[in-house]
Amino acid sequence: MRIAVTGGEPAGIGPELVARLAQQRFEDAELVAIGDARLYERAARGIGVALRLGSFRTHAPTAHEPGALCCIDVPLAAPVEPGRLDLRNGGYVVEMLARASSGALDGTFDAIVTAPVHKGVVNDAGVRFTGHTEFFAERANRDVVMMLAAPTLRVTLATTHLPLAEVPRAITRDGLVRTIRIVANDLRTAFGVEQPKIAVLGLNPHAGEGGHLGREEIETIAPACEMLRQEGLDVEGPLAADTAFTPNRLEHYDAYVAMYHDQGLPVLKALGFGEAVNVTLGLPYVRTSVDHGVALDVAGTGRADPASLIAATELAIELANRRRNSGGRGIGNGVRVSFRDDPE
Repeated sequence: MRIAVTGGEPAGIGPELVARLAQQRFEDAELVAIGDARLYERAARGIGVALRLGSFRTHAPTAHEPGALCCIDVPLAAPVEPGRLDLRNGGYVVEMLARASSGALDGTFDAIVTAPVHKGVVNDAGVRFTGHTEFFAERANRDVVMMLAAPTLRVTLATTHLPLAEVPRAITRDGLVRTIRIVANDLRTAFGVEQPKIAVLGLNPHAGEGGHLGREEIETIAPACEMLRQEGLDVEGPLAADTAFTPNRLEHYDAYVAMYHDQGLPVLKALGFGEAVNVTLGLPYVRTSVDHGVALDVAGTGRADPASLIAATELAIELANRRRNSGGRGIGNGVRVSFRDDPE
């Protein structure tokens, strides 16, 4: 199989993470770096590792050779200084992702693994960009769900990158039903969980306290859960978020559905930071990413930890293998849903 790896924000730690990733052994996959070849070479020299880059050719994939990478060269728009953002390179970041997306959609790549981007600099450069998840969803014309998966916990999101004040109106009964269906489907087809048990969190403190602290649980979340239970899915909720992650509950559920980004992800990152992987459910190909940001303060120092990018690559290979063995390209349900029910 063939895995596309994008380098993320060029002034961040992404380029050196890609250089460190190249030192690992992946016998089941060929890694193809997308980005500025000279940037990857400089990053490798800066952290003292050897890196041999070759041009990408559409031959049959070969096993990754540690210390070497095929590269689809995407030139930078401006020189890079580690730790210093440059608006001129905002378009470069999007071009890397577009190349990866096109290759995954036409079958050149079995999966995409992404290093972190800086959404602010892309938007300040004049390119509307909400995040990786939304970018790949729009290009694939699919409804998707963001999941972060750690060794002991999987958290998915009903809404992703939007202001907290916009969350209540973005959560709808139909949107939740579609989200949870995708989560259940991908737990079965991508993660091999035959009968997934899914916990759905409430939006308000104490899951609304019977309507005294908000009615979203009564009017939206509980009816969505009941509808899914009638379909035969093992769904429990809405649960109070402050007690939903106790040890006995962590052992009981295969995944959680949080109502907004910072409701579930702080718990996951506290339990598994550096080991967690961001997975986009619902795409017609595998996409994984790191669980951290661009770390401008660490860029260029040689201290960046590649553990999450390595974990993301290993999981991408595992999921792509499982999909291949199941005989289908698409993990998702193929349904396109308005982003008004998701992140935008």
